[in-house]
Amino acid sequence: MTDGDGNGGRGGGPVVHGFPHLGTVRSAITALYRRLSYEGVHAYATSLVPADAAFDDREDLHLGAQRVARAVVQHLRLPDARMIVAFRTMEHAAAVELTAGPEYFVELNDRFRTHRRDIGAALAHEATHVLLHRLGLEFPGTRANEILTDTVTTYLGAGWLLLDAFREDGVSSQKLGYLTPEEFGYVLAKRALALGEDPSPWFTSPQACTAYGKGYARALRDLRQPPLAAAGWAARRRYAKDRRHARTHPDTAPAPEVPYAFDSGPQGLRVSFGCPVCHQRIRVPVRGRVRVRCGLCHTVLDCDT
Repeated sequence: MTDGDGNGGRGGGPVVHGFPHLGTVRSAITALYRRLSYEGVHAYATSLVPADAAFDDREDLHLGAQRVARAVVQHLRLPDARMIVAFRTMEHAAAVELTAGPEYFVELNDRFRTHRRDIGAALAHEATHVLLHRLGLEFPGTRANEILTDTVTTYLGAGWLLLDAFREDGVSSQKLGYLTPEEFGYVLAKRALALGEDPSPWFTSPQACTAYGKGYARALRDLRQPPLAAAGWAARRRYAKDRRHARTHPDTAPAPEVPYAFDSGPQGLRVSFGCPVCHQRIRVPVRGRVRVRCGLCHTVLDCDT
């Protein structure tokens, strides 16, 4: 049985902001590409459309939940997976029983009876648990595994619903999932930059729009880190200094805040860095301008090593 709600659920205290889980999020993106391959990830180039997740008070609760669950299952390309949805009083937002299938039992918190607009978000997270279970993809520890689930839900085109469920005002807040709003925005931005799809017109929550903007700005920073040729002047100057130091002190460990590392070998100095798209480590010789193709996500990178 898996469940998830994250910080700042209704009545769960203040919402955490920023990027405290960025390392785990990036590892999750790498793991997703490794498990599905470039072609597999790009099969999800189109997101779950808002109409398929729309749910208002005029629709029968259980029939509507089954309809949305079916749309989520189809979007995630889950074969022979039938989601049976029930509602009950519970601490978390939702839970799913992970069995061999083909039927999966999902329980939603009773609060969704009157907050139907967020049912799609909760079902997307739980259906992704089923997908990851079938793929045999998991991280050690409950929190890391939930972050993996949020990241995969978002990167595969259903997690924009989780960010849109974030609402905050002066007296109350609501958020689903374990990622912060800005981290959801970051993953959505990574998806948008890689797959060419802009989710911003679908947001109904003003706070979601703001978080997406902050996440997008953080994702753009990944594209401007040395040794990428698009890095800014200050970053390039720091990189050149670190490169000189590595030539004369090859055994020195890199500073923890820099996104690259140097090492010496029989063929001379090399630099390793994370691909700005999938975050797999890439290692290339230090020899000036070079174009590098990531073997995992197929991105061609202009570098100045």
